[in-house]
Amino acid sequence: MKKILVSVIGGHKCDEKTAEVAEKVGKIIAEEGAVLVSGGLAGVMEAANRGAVSAGGLTVGIIPGNDKSEANEFVNIVITTGIGYARNTIVATGSDIVVALPGEYGTLSEIGFALSLKKKVYGLGSWEMPEVIKLESPEELREVISGLK
Repeated sequence: MKKILVSVIGGHKCDEKTAEVAEKVGKIIAEEGAVLVSGGLAGVMEAANRGAVSAGGLTVGIIPGNDKSEANEFVNIVITTGIGYARNTIVATGSDIVVALPGEYGTLSEIGFALSLKKKVYGLGSWEMPEVIKLESPEELREVISGLK
């Protein structure tokens, strides 16, 4: 059986509240047996990876550069791309669903890439638009992932 892949996107800088939400999202992804995919750097990505690893999950970081040491310490599998932030396309489209947390234009670009390929994007305090399915709490993600199994 193939693993469900969940991309978590959001800012490379975030406040403590957003980091707590991202960590909970990562933990839920791991508890549901899915693989967390992210851009592998700091902020939302690091917090989500930390949550997944704390729950025994598997994380994949798709980083913009060629140096694996750029990835945060909670990335299990580092994929170097050497293509800069064009890697956002891979992060956003290489999974089954996308979970968007607060971020800036990089996050918005990932939402756009995912939506253009008809991927479902779930938002937790992120960019609001009709196509993004708003979640009220990280716990709602459990049901979403369960429905993909």
